[in-house]
Amino acid sequence: MLRSFISSNKWLLSALQQTKLGYPGLKVLSVVYTRFLGFHKMSGENVDLFYNTVLNLTEQAGKIIKENISSRHKNINFKSSNIDMVTETDQAVEKLFIDSLSKEFPDHKFIGEESSSTDQQELTNDPTWVIDPVDGTMNFVHTFPHSCISIALFIEKEPVIGIIFNPMLSQLFTARKGQGAFLNGERISVSDKTSLSDALIMMEFGTSRHPERLRNCLENQQKLMPHVHGLRALGSAALDMAMVACGAADAYFEFGIHIWDIAAGELIVREAGGVIIDPAGGKIERFSRRVLVASSQELAEKLSQQLTQLYPLELEK
Repeated sequence: MLRSFISSNKWLLSALQQTKLGYPGLKVLSVVYTRFLGFHKMSGENVDLFYNTVLNLTEQAGKIIKENISSRHKNINFKSSNIDMVTETDQAVEKLFIDSLSKEFPDHKFIGEESSSTDQQELTNDPTWVIDPVDGTMNFVHTFPHSCISIALFIEKEPVIGIIFNPMLSQLFTARKGQGAFLNGERISVSDKTSLSDALIMMEFGTSRHPERLRNCLENQQKLMPHVHGLRALGSAALDMAMVACGAADAYFEFGIHIWDIAAGELIVREAGGVIIDPAGGKIERFSRRVLVASSQELAEKLSQQLTQLYPLELEK
């Protein structure tokens, strides 16, 4: 195991070569052992610490959202358009997470909706928190009770913690890699649906009013309606994914999402037994602004075959 660990780390191979002692490398063996233990600790005890810390912050942030949703005088700013909004609550919640987590874990990185731009961000091997402080801001502004916090931790570019919390409905979805997915502490799993005719599909209209985006959305709606059990839109990508994870819905797709919309949901869906792919099939590309999740690979492929594809990054050029 130790030899495999050494072989997979370029920094370590370089250090051993410089000592000219080969793999025994007595002068660096203590360093090797310490780093080896550190990597294993990161996947166990440290992840538990990260999880407990962020769970506590999520509960605090949920109180902020719940206290402010009923206000009729929210301070709203507009981003790309008058339907792409950010409120003081979005900013306050994201600040709470980033300030608190930075203090506790100063080596961690962050990708947040209100403080980042997707075309300036990428995942690295470093521990990285991906945060959507209020997913479903339009719902929040209208006091429609389907908004949530979505936060995930990636280590070595893979999600290890995912949390989605709708404080208005007291729905707390959680997952840690390899430990299953939960709703308010009760284990959840995806449905057993494999046929489109039996499937409830989540889709969204998004905030873009690009003519091609609108055409694609309406075309897919018309194409799917004769073949599926029903179509639904909650106005929150994270909650759509959570509905698939707990079996309330069977699949979800969208063109135009960002990584912070789907980061927590990716792990929660997978830990609940579901799949996440690119809408055209194949591996999900998290910065492609495209996603499809389903209760099974079979259902995912059937849905993919029905969709008219759209590539949002091409529209932005």
